[in-house]
Amino acid sequence: MRSPPRRRRDSSGWLGLAAMAYVGIDYLRYVSPVWHELMQPALWAGLVIATIIRVPFYRHWSLELPVAIPFILSLLVMLSALLFEAICVRFATAVLGLDWHKYVCGGSGNSCPDLARLKLNRSYDTPPLPDVGQWLLLALNEKLPQMLVNILRAHVIGLHHFLMLFIMLGFSALFNSVEAPGLGLGARYMFTMAIGRLLRALAFVSTILPSPRPWDYSTEFQPQWGLMNFLADFLRPTASKGSSSWYNLLTKAGGGCNDLLFSGHMFVATLTAMAWKEAYGGYSSALIWMFVMHSAQREIRERYHYTVDCVIAICMGIFLWKMTGLFWPIKDASRAKRLDKLDKIQSRLLQAAKDSDIDAVRQLLNEVDLSSQVSQKPGSRLMWCFLAQPFSLHLLLFF
Repeated sequence: MRSPPRRRRDSSGWLGLAAMAYVGIDYLRYVSPVWHELMQPALWAGLVIATIIRVPFYRHWSLELPVAIPFILSLLVMLSALLFEAICVRFATAVLGLDWHKYVCGGSGNSCPDLARLKLNRSYDTPPLPDVGQWLLLALNEKLPQMLVNILRAHVIGLHHFLMLFIMLGFSALFNSVEAPGLGLGARYMFTMAIGRLLRALAFVSTILPSPRPWDYSTEFQPQWGLMNFLADFLRPTASKGSSSWYNLLTKAGGGCNDLLFSGHMFVATLTAMAWKEAYGGYSSALIWMFVMHSAQREIRERYHYTVDCVIAICMGIFLWKMTGLFWPIKDASRAKRLDKLDKIQSRLLQAAKDSDIDAVRQLLNEVDLSSQVSQKPGSRLMWCFLAQPFSLHLLLFF
């Protein structure tokens, strides 16, 4: 059975403090914008300066360089998956048409209700599905203390926060807060992200659910794109986005609220929490999981996703991270090789220590380090098969 990864953490725990400081200072934009404008540049400047100073003293470049190519390939696969997801979002909107959630005035001969009326009381051609989780959260507003309700409603953390927390985790390898290679951790994160994004796109494009926010849909807009006007039937621009070019509209994963069944925001949040738990752990990891739960209930409360979307995203994030760990060339294999090598040279190492032969001891330890670096090369055929799938899918779609 695979032993759990060993965490090599700094004794000061500065990474957790830096992460929480980043989230807290960024939230000051809602509490005290003046302090936010002062403290956020100071925090980023301090982190950047500390990173630049640490780079020349980093001792594990020999572990980072072999995984540079898998890192670049994983980045390309992730970008390819995000493009496929953006196309699927636009496709789902084009299939439905922007009038699928049109507002229906009540009765013939009656005037439409005033626009200032509560949106949930309106009648829509395709109403949202009943969501018990959202009902429960709204019911708790009347039972819980108002301070706790305000905390649940607060925009404490968002998608960009989770992405930045992972970037901080990867760069912390420079400070020996997590085990090297940091690029290997980043490659695994992006590769898992790509698999999840492909599954998410296939989920919401195959079964299109009615939006939990039907009032977000606006009237269709006919753009002036010249020879590319035919794309309007596929991209479905709205009046608010019709002035954008067709290329900018295509590369944005917006365009509708029907990309459901699998929350992309919660998937990213779960991957960040899983990576943090495995690589660093500690109280900061538990706090990040609390942020994940807070973000999930806010997605449901504000009707951006159904409850099932968030549940599936969290479960799939945990499952896919564990799945990629089965064949990804992470540090466990190198640790096993190191222990095997130590067992083989134990008698020679003890003899060299008894003879006070420092050069022999150093040479034997170097052999141990060299034996552990072999496993850093991604030799898994299964991984390369996964890497080839998005590119093959794009070739079939466009050619």
